[in-house]
Amino acid sequence: MKKAILGRKLGMTQIFDSTGKAIPVTVVEAGPCTVVQIKTKDCDGYEAIQLGFGEVKEKKLIKPKKGHFAKASVTPKKHLREFRLEEISYKVGDEIKVDIFQDGDTVDVTGTTKGKGFQGVIKRHGQSRGPMGHGSMYHRRPGSMGSTSTPGRVFKGKNLPGHMGMETVTVQNLEIVKVDLDKNVLLIKGSVPGNKGAILKIRNTVKSAK
Repeated sequence: MKKAILGRKLGMTQIFDSTGKAIPVTVVEAGPCTVVQIKTKDCDGYEAIQLGFGEVKEKKLIKPKKGHFAKASVTPKKHLREFRLEEISYKVGDEIKVDIFQDGDTVDVTGTTKGKGFQGVIKRHGQSRGPMGHGSMYHRRPGSMGSTSTPGRVFKGKNLPGHMGMETVTVQNLEIVKVDLDKNVLLIKGSVPGNKGAILKIRNTVKSAK
């Protein structure tokens, strides 16, 4: 992994290619990000860089974070994320902008999905409902909960109602349709996890689509 940046999801729109075909894209404000810390095997046990994104007033930070930014001699950042790179060519204080990507690059985008609250098995797992007639005793319930005596329990992993969403998800092999250097914006083909304003980790893909 050689390219990485933090971004904020601004929403979705569509653009048209040279043939007039509409392409759905997600608009992401990517960077500028500042390298706040570089982790090494000798000190931390692994190699990674820590990026800061978004401005925040120093008075809103807790003391440990104030000291963290003071040690790096960088202005306070609202969001901090780590990226493990194949080779680290950055140093503390370097600024990473959207120009590290080009049109046509493929990336992996990691974000937190929208929270749906407590949901049943039909919405959460896509199960089918039972008959809706008056005599039916089964409508939207999970279904059979297991046998009577042997093994006499519900197996782990059974699809049941519960909290849905708010999970960290990575969508792989998304194409960057356009890079706007003036506005620090990436137009990524398709959808990405999270709602508007969600913080995203964007890095060049680790798998090939071919």
